[in-house]
Amino acid sequence: QVQLVESGGGLVQAGGSLRLSCAASGSIFSVNGMGWYRQAPGKQRELVARITKDGSTNYADSVKGRFTISRDNAKNTVFLQMNSLEPEDTADYYCNAEIAMQPKYYVQHWGQGTQVTVSS
Repeated sequence: QVQLVESGGGLVQAGGSLRLSCAASGSIFSVNGMGWYRQAPGKQRELVARITKDGSTNYADSVKGRFTISRDNAKNTVFLQMNSLEPEDTADYYCNAEIAMQPKYYVQHWGQGTQVTVSS
């Protein structure tokens, strides 16, 4: 079995910063792409940022220049540094990873979510 465990959410004032972490554990052979998604109340889940195994990144337009995604391949961990937070960033944030428990067979996994609330 594989687990993704997120941490780092919380309440912050507008303009503040938070750093999210997500660690994958279990019977892992390899981890491919990792990313963060978010879902605000009444809205669909949306991509925030993704990072490939070799470090290539892509971001939602709404967070470019404010958020930075990174990863530690040795620890199967992905991070999201969120700066200049805005009330519109308030959402549940979910970690996602493509994980193989055997060679070449990758499956999408999701974390349980961590809440981020930005007050104005």
